Amino acid sequence: MNKHLDFQNLVEGIVQVHQQAAAQASRAVNVSLTLRNWAIGCYIQEYEQYGADRAEYGEELLEKLAKQLKNSGLKGLATRNLWYARRFYQFYPQIVQTLSAELSASLPNALDQKILQPASAELRHDGHKLLNRLSFSHFVELIPIEDPLARVFYEMESMRGNWSVRELKRQIGSLLFERSALSKNKQKLSELVQARAESAPAHLDVRDPYVFEFLGIKPEEVMGESEVEDQLLHKLQGFLLELGHGFCFEARQKRILIGDAQYFVDLVFYHRILKCHVLVELKLRPLNHENIGQLNTYVSWYRKNMMTEGDNPPIGILLCTEKNHALMEYALAGMDNQLFVSKYQLELPKKEDMQRFIDAALEDSQA
Repeated sequence: MNKHLDFQNLVEGIVQVHQQAAAQASRAVNVSLTLRNWAIGCYIQEYEQYGADRAEYGEELLEKLAKQLKNSGLKGLATRNLWYARRFYQFYPQIVQTLSAELSASLPNALDQKILQPASAELRHDGHKLLNRLSFSHFVELIPIEDPLARVFYEMESMRGNWSVRELKRQIGSLLFERSALSKNKQKLSELVQARAESAPAHLDVRDPYVFEFLGIKPEEVMGESEVEDQLLHKLQGFLLELGHGFCFEARQKRILIGDAQYFVDLVFYHRILKCHVLVELKLRPLNHENIGQLNTYVSWYRKNMMTEGDNPPIGILLCTEKNHALMEYALAGMDNQLFVSKYQLELPKKEDMQRFIDAALEDSQA
């Protein structure tokens, strides 16, 4: 035993071992997820080109495939995800370099050298480097970039700065590639961006939707912003069900896809009297326009995508807390009939009751 080991060394040693193990676990999960999606893309591409009955499915292939996979018990392989897998295979053929012999042998007869010889092959990063430095969620942000040069630029900057997915998305949105092309001092711009960039965590971030679906984790197990919020949502769920006003619980941390982005609604109920969905969002921060706009977006999405014959338009309830004081707002997106709005507000809990409940629940959770 090291005679110079003291208590502080003990703490530091355990922290270091934990961080190293967590980093290894994160890399292992992300590598497995990335390889799985590349292999799925390989199967889809080969079927579209050579499948014996491919003509029967045509443009509806991905939709029908997603439905069949869901019926087979596979989660996280919706139509959009299958589209990403196919594009991932098309845009990143160099991943073939990283495949094990077992995985290569299990794939269709397409893994010959022709997929490594596209016109822009000289622009491509090494497959092993990409696989070990970028998660599949990074690739999801890179895949929509049509310009190969721009895509390689963001790959390089992401790996050089160890960017988080959020940082990569932010830099793409800020047109860093275009700004860099126009800049007279490209090195200084790059150094400035990297100095301000958010790095990816070394540990396994199970909040990543692709990761928790791949691991079979339920969204509600990982999506709560804090222990306090989780406690409040649990109490709020029970409170609304006990009101006796017709609330029927439907989902918690309900995932919805808007464009290419995924969002999670805290609580979703169906109101049997109003015959509509009720979406509840809880924010442990002051009420602001961004919160209201977000909830209105959710309500509008539900109105367009989830309403069925006989349903009334959905409604949203936004609860915000600030220093143990609760504020409540309704989201009535698209409702211009005042009588209809009044009927909704008559059946839903009064603002004062909701605010008193949240204040009491918040006080209890922080005691």
